[in-house]
Amino acid sequence: MGSRKPEIEYADFDRIDIRAGTVVEAKSYPEARKPAIKLWIDFGPEIGTKRSSAQIAANYTPESLVGRQVMAVVNFPPRQIGKFLSEVLTLGVADEAGDVVLASADKPVPNGSRLH
Repeated sequence: MGSRKPEIEYADFDRIDIRAGTVVEAKSYPEARKPAIKLWIDFGPEIGTKRSSAQIAANYTPESLVGRQVMAVVNFPPRQIGKFLSEVLTLGVADEAGDVVLASADKPVPNGSRLH
């Protein structure tokens, strides 16, 4: 069993801005160290379209991602991933093989909706 992280206060969680967005463009990113896909995600008018590099190539193709809603942290600082600037952290969980499965709402929600 993995060790648990220290407990946090609700205020700590509230500082993490997790939003729903729709993938509007996706491209393979073979230059990445681990197989990845470059995503452009629409988070609605308040946030706009942001980029993300996600290590999800084992379970997804770029074509299968366009139109899919995903969840992402939108208030981390941008991170340079090779030659690609990743502006948000797309969220997922590991499957039995250790490959990432994307996190999403179980029903469509407006782009930019915040996780509570």
